[in-house]
Amino acid sequence: MRYLIASDLHYELPQLDWIASQAGEFDAVVLAGDHLDVVGRAEINAQISLMLAYLDRLAEHTTVIAISGNHDLDRRRPDGEKTAGWLAETAARVVTDGSTVELGDDVISSCAWWEGPETRRLVEDQLAADAGRPRVGSWIWAYHAPPDVSPTSWSGSRHYGDDVLNELIERHGPDVVLTGHVHEAPFRPDGSWNDRIGHTLVLNAGRQAGPVPAHLILDTAAREAAWWTSFDQGSVSW
Repeated sequence: MRYLIASDLHYELPQLDWIASQAGEFDAVVLAGDHLDVVGRAEINAQISLMLAYLDRLAEHTTVIAISGNHDLDRRRPDGEKTAGWLAETAARVVTDGSTVELGDDVISSCAWWEGPETRRLVEDQLAADAGRPRVGSWIWAYHAPPDVSPTSWSGSRHYGDDVLNELIERHGPDVVLTGHVHEAPFRPDGSWNDRIGHTLVLNAGRQAGPVPAHLILDTAAREAAWWTSFDQGSVSW
């Protein structure tokens, strides 16, 4: 299976147009959080309306996996924790927070951004359940924050990772984790677009300006990941 992966688009419409133009060439598109820009150029409900239209457009061409990031939380659940309610509205046509899908021989776990104990518990329960699924291919997680103390979470001055993710990777050992959140990590000394925790490959494409987003192409049959930006490119196998 071939996946096109980007994150942290933050309502960059030319980049969304580029992804839409490429979507049909891939078995799935993975958008690993921060679709919206809470300090952006458009009112948040207008951003949501247009993002929903883009997700519909992408879903006409391929499987779409879109998870929440910290910029995407637009309401509170009954327990008071923030959630991306607008993404939940896409569940009939998009694989999103809390959903797990099988594509070919692969299993993809789509994890919510969490800021409280209940959402964290839901993520942990989802991954524990998915760990028991029989699978032949790769187990892939989409999880917005990268692991802590990793080159994929290095901003150039400090780490902005999620230490809970480190624990979950060590507990369950997925094949690949697709992240984002720390825009600068691939471009900073001591940072990187890829890392390994045990046998798990962690990827963070980063963020760049311009009409083409920083992105990854993951080929699970070949067990290869390729990274592209206008500044640099790379590849890694697992």
